[in-house]
Amino acid sequence: MERVTDIAPPGGWPASAERDRIRLGYDDRHRRRLVLRGEAGTEVLLDLPQARLLRDGDGLRLEGGGYLRVEALAEPLLEIRARSPEALVRLAWHLGNRHLAAELGPDRICIRRDHVIEEMVIRLGGLVRQIEAPFNPETGAYHSHEPHQHGDHGHHDHHHREGGH
Repeated sequence: MERVTDIAPPGGWPASAERDRIRLGYDDRHRRRLVLRGEAGTEVLLDLPQARLLRDGDGLRLEGGGYLRVEALAEPLLEIRARSPEALVRLAWHLGNRHLAAELGPDRICIRRDHVIEEMVIRLGGLVRQIEAPFNPETGAYHSHEPHQHGDHGHHDHHHREGGH
């Protein structure tokens, strides 16, 4: 079985070297060691010194040459917006206070669907829309900043997974 020897960020590897692709949800993209099977049947061993978050578009470099493209699957999310930047910051604080994984954008926050959190956000004046999209949350302040490392959830793993309230 071939091994993954490195992870290249999106745009950091030649698309022409793509041998196969793997489609994974968020929970399956944060790994240290795992056998992966590509859509065309390529089977590889991901064996890293520490857990890493595989991002949409990452290239898993194979020891025999070539890459497997990581494709993030769409998941049920809540897209949260606010009537002002200040209101969005306030909502971000409330979500962070609950240790929820969150994907931050300039004018929105995405979290996994959770009806209790959705109701809280609406009570706080937030605008909520249910969407299906790949989930790429922030990795937190406790991950390594090594080159090509998108992060791990070392700190987050000691708290709740998603939806802890």
